[in-house]
Amino acid sequence: MILLIQIISFLSQALIILVIISVILSYFMDRYHPVRRWVDSIVEPMLMPIRRVIPLVGMLDFSPLVLILLIQLISSLIIRLLR
Repeated sequence: MILLIQIISFLSQALIILVIISVILSYFMDRYHPVRRWVDSIVEPMLMPIRRVIPLVGMLDFSPLVLILLIQLISSLIIRLLR
């Protein structure tokens, strides 16, 4: 059970780091660069439903922030249920 909690915690932290990397790479790296395409292939499917619900505020996209909060919320709920 402890191993499962650690795996869930690790995966949630890895997803959060990938979201942050995706945001940073969007400023500095070409959209068609292989590294950015790989990161976006993981992160974008999770961001698209959020972007449909939360519109842009000016030129700011808050969907990565919402995704990070959702990942933390879901992982903490799952961990609490397992304990």
